[in-house]
Parts: sequence; structure tokens; C-alpha cells
Amino acid sequence: MSARQESQGSGGDAAGAFDSRWAPLPAHARTASDPDVLPAGFRAAGAAAGLKASGKTDVGLLVCDSEQATSAARFTRSGTAAAPVLLTRERCSLGALRAVVVNSGNANAATGAQGYQEAARMQGAAAAAAGVGEDRVAVCSTGVIGVPLDGSVVVKGLAALRGELRRDGAGDFQQAILTTDLFEKRAALDVELPSGVVRLTAQCKGAGMIQPSFATMLCFVQTDAAMSAQTADLLLGVTVKRSFDRISVDGQLSTNDTAILMASGASGVLVEPESEDEERFGEALDALLRHLALLIVRDGEGSVRVGRVVVRGGHGPNVERAARAVANSPLVKCALNGGDPNWGRIVQAVGMALADTAPLPVDVAIEGVQVCVAGQVVPYDESDLARRVAREEVELVVGLPGDGFETEVLFSDLGHEYVRINAEYKT
Repeated sequence: MSARQESQGSGGDAAGAFDSRWAPLPAHARTASDPDVLPAGFRAAGAAAGLKASGKTDVGLLVCDSEQATSAARFTRSGTAAAPVLLTRERCSLGALRAVVVNSGNANAATGAQGYQEAARMQGAAAAAAGVGEDRVAVCSTGVIGVPLDGSVVVKGLAALRGELRRDGAGDFQQAILTTDLFEKRAALDVELPSGVVRLTAQCKGAGMIQPSFATMLCFVQTDAAMSAQTADLLLGVTVKRSFDRISVDGQLSTNDTAILMASGASGVLVEPESEDEERFGEALDALLRHLALLIVRDGEGSVRVGRVVVRGGHGPNVERAARAVANSPLVKCALNGGDPNWGRIVQAVGMALADTAPLPVDVAIEGVQVCVAGQVVPYDESDLARRVAREEVELVVGLPGDGFETEVLFSDLGHEYVRINAEYKT
């Protein structure tokens, strides 16, 4: 296990303040003073079962005590999805989940029928611990791919934490999902809606194998608001598209990505469709997930800077291809790591993505400084630009011919540490 894997932190400022200009907190939401406390109706716990050689927490259980709970879920689009993803899709009532069991240290991916059986064993043990039906339990795993999972180890861990479930257990549950993360990624908001105040909390993990197509990440969101399964599905779908679908660390699509929203309804505040309550709740959820997505990018393995590329133009597919090409370009990412304003690499990445459209009159601006117009360099202050790209957040804006479409990708840089971490991941 690498030094990075052994250095999981408690989060500190990185996991707390909504400090990015790209994920502002709406005026009707405020960060809660007690992020360990889950919304009413939820309990959680974590235990060290022995899946991690470090002896750190590696099994977690999250339970909603409300029989009227509603939920929504999104999963990886990978063609080699892990056994827990397949089982949860096939065997669960995704609109009425009441528990999540998760393990780290082993992805249970590329493990065939045996892996599916072990995921089912986890589901059964979690259902017994939570006191709910098996079809109400989602199963998630994260860690090394292609290593058989011994489900009995997870079952042992669940037996140990069954009596430890508590409302202030968010921190312990968070620890159970970490892999190469350097810090926790969680947040708690109190959201003022016209119909009353609700709590919104989330725990997330991810630092590598992140690609805009759903980002290796897991995210679990809880609220004590009441809402239909259809409303939960709509809100999660929209906000995932603006957060986890918009990030990249290394352009690699994970086998295990899962995001789950669960609503207990314990506050008595009902979020009706097409209401101001729904709009305000959606704004808070959007800010929360964008915040967590940015934390993943900020924690990108070996990352020191975060970039945001915005592409505008008159052809949607071209806009999307160009944005992803820039965000995933090793050359652009290396320049970002070094604080090097080498905007020629941006032009190169766009041209590679849109090779059949030459000649391409592309515009480029970096942190508000125009450096290229219609495919040609324009005068600019090089020393001023160098100072701007040395910031922790760097924004790139690319203009293509026409207008009507715009997209973004948030991405990390690429440095020596990324190679070191992934060269020794299994050792």
C-alpha cells in the first residue's frame, strides 16, 4: 500500500468551506456546524474488518429508519461494471432504498459470478443489520480491480458495527469509503425552503480513475426532506450532470461509480414538483455536489492545481469533444501542474479533437487574458499571464465558430506524483 493510501486525513479546510468560485453556496443554504450529524431519520457507522492491510476502517453501513424513504441512484456507464453495481441495478428497488453497505480495499470488479455472489452476501448481511428487506439495500465497493472479495470479512465487519449505528456517525461512515484520498470529502448544509428548514448531507470519495462520463467515485447524499421517488430522480440526475459528469483527473472511467440520494421525510417538509421548494432544494443540492466534485479534482492523485475549461460554439458535439480533449490532454495538464501558460497546447488539443474541421478559427483566453483570436496569436502581457496561471484555480475559455452551445469540464493537473502513486498502487 502506498504512502498516500496510508495518509488519509480528516479533511480540514479542504473538505469544509465552499471556497471555489465555481461552486458558490446559494443564499438560502448555510454550512452546518456539526457535519457528523446526519439528517433526521438516518444512522451510520464504520468498522475495520480487515480488508485493508493498514487496519483502517473499511466497511460502512448507512441506514434510513423511515419506512416511507425515497431514493434515486446513478451508476457508472462502464461496460465492465463491478459486481456491486450489477447487483444493485438488478435486485434493488432504486426508488425506495433504505440502506447502503460499502467496503473499501477491494472493488469486487472483474470477479465474475463469484463476485456477484459475494456482493449478494454483503447485501443479505446488511439487510439483517439494518432491519430492512434485501431489495432496499444498495451495495458498493471500491479499491483494487481483479482481486476476489471475501464477503465473509465484510459480514464480520457488519456484525461489529450493527450496534454502533448512530445519527452522528457520518465521519465513521466516510472513513469506510476512502482509498487513495488524501482528505475526506463530505459536507452538511441546512437549507431554508419556503415550507421549512431541511438538512442535506453527503459523503464522497475519489482521487483517481476519474473521467467525465461519470466519475473511481462513490457519493451518498441524505436529506430529511420528503419527496417522491420521481422528484429525487429528477434532482439527482440534473445535479450529477453538472458535477460528477463534468470532472476529470486522468480520463479513466471507473467500474464502480455510484451516486445515491436518500430522503427520509422526517422533517415533515414536502418538496413538491415544480414548486419553489424544489427549485431551492435543487440549487442547494447542485452546490453541494459541485463542491464535492471539485474536492475530487483538487485531490486528484498528485494534483496541485485545478483547471476549468469552458468551450462555446455553434455545434454541440464539437463543443463537448473539444472540452474533453483539453481537460484530458497530458500536455495541458502538465502545463497546469507547472504553472506554465503554454496555450499552444490548448490549441493542439482542440485541433486533435476536431481534426475534420480544419482550418479552425479558434479563440483562447486564460484567466481573462485573450491570447488567441481566430487561430492567431494576439499581443498580451506574458508576465501578467504567468502570475495568473500560478493560482490554485485556472480558467480556460475556448471559442469555436458560431454560438448556441456551451459546456465545461473541471480537471486536475498531472505531475510526477500521479505516476508514482499508480506505479505502486497494488504494492
